[in-house]
Amino acid sequence: MSNFANAAMNNTVLEAKDIYKSFTDGKSTVDVIKGLSLQIQQGEFVSIVGSSGSGKSTLLHILGGLDRPTEGLVNLNGKRFDNLGEAERGFLRNEHLGFVYQFHHLLPEFTALENVAMPLMLRKDADFKQVKQRAEFLLERVGLTHRLTHQPGELSGGERQRVALARALVTQPKLMLADEPTGNLDRKTATSIFELLRELREEFNMAMLIVTHDEQLAKSADRILHMQDGLWIDA
Repeated sequence: MSNFANAAMNNTVLEAKDIYKSFTDGKSTVDVIKGLSLQIQQGEFVSIVGSSGSGKSTLLHILGGLDRPTEGLVNLNGKRFDNLGEAERGFLRNEHLGFVYQFHHLLPEFTALENVAMPLMLRKDADFKQVKQRAEFLLERVGLTHRLTHQPGELSGGERQRVALARALVTQPKLMLADEPTGNLDRKTATSIFELLRELREEFNMAMLIVTHDEQLAKSADRILHMQDGLWIDA
């Protein structure tokens, strides 16, 4: 039996094998991902770096089940993920993955507490009291106890990203996927978010995959992968 089929038997949280992704625009086809493979182990911190247009974000979307590969396989926590229907992929995302983006994507009409609680409230068996306690704990952990009832428009950029981090953690994911999580922040705020990311990963024994242009953040990872034109390259 292959290593890919045996992913559930070891500490592999995410495995991708021979991923290709193409987009068709009229009569032309653009190959964005060209046969990439990747494994991420429990608790591991991996960064992907590369210039704009190298395919980093497209790959992250495929790994997170937000898009499907043209060819290849994605295995999440021991189960093939890429060939599932949208509803089942959504269920597995909610159960095993946390997402953080350059732009926080918080819902503007809801408070910080409500935004963080939302992923758990979407579950059929959600217990409101327990969900509220979990959301409050995480907002306290990221230093926002005094902002529970504030809406995103009342928060600074750094505070909004901290809310986004708490939201990503509320489901206790096995893997956090982050796409330029500090790209919209000033250096001082970005540095504080770097440190918080590292602390939270260790505290929750969570794997983390970050796409970034920031060399400082990339170098703090256990492993750095360099990407160019849809392929891994040697730095």
